[in-house]
Amino acid sequence: MKSTIKRKTFAAIYRLLNRVSPLAEDCGTLCQAACCNCGGDSSDEDGLDFEMGIYLLPGEEKLFTRKETWLKWSVEYAEDYDFPDSWFGKIYFVRCNCAPHCPREMRPLQCRFFPIAPHLTDDDELLLIYSDSKLPYTCPLISKKMELTPSFLKSSYTVWKRLIQDPLIYDLVKWDSCIRETITAVYPK
Repeated sequence: MKSTIKRKTFAAIYRLLNRVSPLAEDCGTLCQAACCNCGGDSSDEDGLDFEMGIYLLPGEEKLFTRKETWLKWSVEYAEDYDFPDSWFGKIYFVRCNCAPHCPREMRPLQCRFFPIAPHLTDDDELLLIYSDSKLPYTCPLISKKMELTPSFLKSSYTVWKRLIQDPLIYDLVKWDSCIRETITAVYPK
């Protein structure tokens, strides 16, 4: 899969998102950094059983050497998983090695955006919503619908507006949006 987004654009996006956070304080103190917990295989009450990790967005791998000691890399094939039909070929799945934490300035995009996710309406209007992914933990930001910082929401929205200009990322966001039954917009309201 070939992204239309250049490495320097991803680097600029990382720099922008380095300056913002969902809360004014460290949200990891609310949940003991559950999303960064690297206990290996885990299982929750819903029967999810997997090693915590995330897929990189198409082209995001350009920012990494794949020799980072704080990440474990898997190369998968999009055709083997539930991705849009336009997705084919290699996709990258990464897991933290937790030594003890990743370099914050190099966190993958999906980590930086959490707890929000992009959603496209039937009219292709971009909204940010609380993530509705099944998780092996409870995120208080989502469960309590906590107020997120305006700078985080505005920056994330700006970045998603740019990211969905890439046809592969647009297809993924549209794909995810089509399977949601209900949403509540966090931004814009």
